Amino acid sequence: MSLPNEKELFRQIKESDEGAFEKVFHHYYQNLCVFASKILQDDIAAEEIVQDLFVKIWEKRTEIEIKTSLKNYLVRSVKNQCLNYIKHNSIKKEHAKIMLSEKEKAPEKDNFVEIDLMKKIEESINSLPKKRQEVFRLSREEGLKYREIAEKLNVSIKTVETQMGLAIKALREKLKHYSTFITLFYLFLKK
Repeated sequence: MSLPNEKELFRQIKESDEGAFEKVFHHYYQNLCVFASKILQDDIAAEEIVQDLFVKIWEKRTEIEIKTSLKNYLVRSVKNQCLNYIKHNSIKKEHAKIMLSEKEKAPEKDNFVEIDLMKKIEESINSLPKKRQEVFRLSREEGLKYREIAEKLNVSIKTVETQMGLAIKALREKLKHYSTFITLFYLFLKK
């Protein structure tokens, strides 16, 4: 699974060589997704974690120092992100339980907030560029995997990954004032 000349490729990445980055991405992406999926038992979350890792590597390429092999760095990073995801998810689930029990105590007041939130979520999704919106809806609303979306839209998996990452980033920014309720939204949307 190791890529020949890893050190040289990573040196090139640090110098903003997109070709070297793509080579590393294509070589490791699928295996890292499988690895993450085994830990999380969630293909979509696994793909998002691996995609986020590669985005962070590109964004912080000049700052990253790899002491071991690139393969070890990637595997360790994915494992750590998966563990963080599991920990964060358990906190979100506990928070969701609390929110739902509180909602049962005061349903009328919360209905207005919930309606407003759903309206804002829909407006935010609708404000995305058409292709990004379509990728997001196919993934989150129809539950398609990135590969299935790529086939359906006749685009590359990398395009789907990029569009999905940009959609999530935009929605997080647009809905940041609703952070308490977004937790519930993402929990129930992924089921």
